[in-house]
Amino acid sequence: MKIRHLIISLVASASCSLGVSAQDSGNAYNFLNIPVSSRVYGLGGHNITIIDDDINLVEQNPALLGPEFEKQIGLNYMHYIGGSNFMGARFGNGISEHNAWAVGIQYYGYGEFKAADIDGTVSGTFNANDLAFSATYSHDINDQFRGGITLKALSSKYEDYSAFALCADLGINYFNAEKDLSLSLVLKNLGGQLSKFNESYDRLPWDIQLGYSQFLKNTSIRISVTATNLNKWNLPYYAREDNNSTSSPLIEKSSFGSNLFRHLTFAAEYVPSDKFYVGLGYDHKTRTDMSTYSRNFLSGFSLGAGLKTSSFGVGVALAQPHTGATTFMANFTLSLASLLK
Repeated sequence: MKIRHLIISLVASASCSLGVSAQDSGNAYNFLNIPVSSRVYGLGGHNITIIDDDINLVEQNPALLGPEFEKQIGLNYMHYIGGSNFMGARFGNGISEHNAWAVGIQYYGYGEFKAADIDGTVSGTFNANDLAFSATYSHDINDQFRGGITLKALSSKYEDYSAFALCADLGINYFNAEKDLSLSLVLKNLGGQLSKFNESYDRLPWDIQLGYSQFLKNTSIRISVTATNLNKWNLPYYAREDNNSTSSPLIEKSSFGSNLFRHLTFAAEYVPSDKFYVGLGYDHKTRTDMSTYSRNFLSGFSLGAGLKTSSFGVGVALAQPHTGATTFMANFTLSLASLLK
């Protein structure tokens, strides 16, 4: 049996997929926490309130989908830590004046691993990957409220081991155009495994999220605050007692202030027109999770920018969770409706 190295590899994959939250290992399927939108990734990795004509944003909140997404295709690619590469595609379209639908597929590849038996003898190599298939429906409740649901089928294959799960995201958004104000509530990853890797079923990383976005008065600057993991207040992490010594013992950090800020992601965007944006985000949980993993000044920060025309858009984002990992994400959107006019 190739058990020992497989378990090590699965742990490595899970840690990689977690979006550098390496100290939170209570769930499997943590690839669900990685955004597919470069705009969201540039805003700290969490944002459920940005209102824009970009189908890739719908993955964060199904209530961001609407009939304005007329025959739009979205493509995404991310180079992550080590040999990990993620990519996917989405298509969205309006049904009527108040309804819309979208479908998507997302691939998470973690590279090639060495396979070894219980004695450590290398017997070959294997790959590990996850697939997520999604279907989204949204409906305008009235002029300011929109609700949506995304159903997801999750398929995982690590060497000879495989598992399958189903889950759903439920979202609602309030948008006040006069005040440039957007508020959202999302329940994410509600579901469970139908088939398991081995003896026990793994939990999905279900989450409750609240979001706020608003343009500052008479400016082109939009600020956002997104609260995540609201189903669990206590989010402790571990840090060195002496930050200047790698041999210093680890101590648990779990104060009120620490827990509060580990729930929050802050972001600011400069949006001079609907054709261009540049954004900066900060996620305190990412920064503190990296307190024992070669953290640098940039840990927790991310940067993104994008350009858009009437028919297509491009976006890029960069982050460096720790000194050994620079991550890059790119998005592309194409409006078939505009091309066919």
